[in-house]
Amino acid sequence: MSDNRVEDLNIESIKALITPDQLKAEMPISEAAVASVQSGRQVIRDILDRKDHRIFIVIGPCSIHDVDAAMDYARRLKELSAKVEDTLYLVMRVYFEKPRTTTGWKGLINDPYMNDTFKIEDGLHIARKLLIDLAEMGLPLSTEALDPISPQYLQDLIAWSAIGARTTESQTHREMASGLSSAVGFKNGTDGSLTVAINALMSVASPHRFLGIDQSGAVAVVSTRGNPYGHIVLRGGDGKPNYDSVNVALTEEALAKSKLSANIMIDCSHANSNKNPALQPLVMDNAANQILEGNKSIVGLMVESNIKHGRQNIPANLCDLEYGLSVTDGCISWEETEEAVMSMYNKLKDVLPKRNA
Repeated sequence: MSDNRVEDLNIESIKALITPDQLKAEMPISEAAVASVQSGRQVIRDILDRKDHRIFIVIGPCSIHDVDAAMDYARRLKELSAKVEDTLYLVMRVYFEKPRTTTGWKGLINDPYMNDTFKIEDGLHIARKLLIDLAEMGLPLSTEALDPISPQYLQDLIAWSAIGARTTESQTHREMASGLSSAVGFKNGTDGSLTVAINALMSVASPHRFLGIDQSGAVAVVSTRGNPYGHIVLRGGDGKPNYDSVNVALTEEALAKSKLSANIMIDCSHANSNKNPALQPLVMDNAANQILEGNKSIVGLMVESNIKHGRQNIPANLCDLEYGLSVTDGCISWEETEEAVMSMYNKLKDVLPKRNA
């Protein structure tokens, strides 16, 4: 029995939430979606194992705030995927949670109506419905695993997961990632250091036991097998990029020293583009050129892309939101996206089949 003289003194309220089982019973994954998720995960595993010569590109909006715009973007991405699928494997970013240094919009799950009402149960329904619709289109999907509980609601639809720079050092997130069903990328620290990501990769491959919830929502001890498909994501830090060939070589050395696979993903945004979305295609081009020059460790890219270029603040009147424009980090437009992806495709289509020979 709680004693309110000493407990929960700063808690305003605690409200029961729908359980993962209940949400999945209301919104079950279809056979088409299951096939899409299984295929996406296997392709990414094969790329990391060098059984598939392609590069995978996690690409899409910085965050999802408009379901209609997300579906619009997905249809365009699906069409582009078909043009480059023998060389580039496109995975759509479907990010619902955003980390905050201080305060700000925390993403569609936490605040789906963007008005500080925090209707989290609505957010979970909206997010799951969108993931199902996208998976049924045949698109592999990615997200950031930020909250340690939300994967129980959504991970069955995810082909690739990210652990962000702010949480790579977190023991909670390393333990959680060791049980994720998808491959997972750990970003280097916000200061640009590799150490936290290297340590995370060693941790995530090992079994862990920690407190979590089961599918019925009960608090449980979760025991994991360890995730063998963790890899590093270079995103720069402290205003300095780290996608160049020198930093990639240093990363290869650090991975080898720790007896980790030389699987490197380049995040074309964040410090690697100095937070200027217009520079992202240049980072993509640099990565392609490194591969042309013989690099064998770059296996993936991450690109923040939307229908329109740039970003917008969330207006007081949500009717004033501009369609297809990010409300978090700035993104390249669809036209820039198509041009950059096709440019990379044309550079690598004859090279990648011979790369792992």
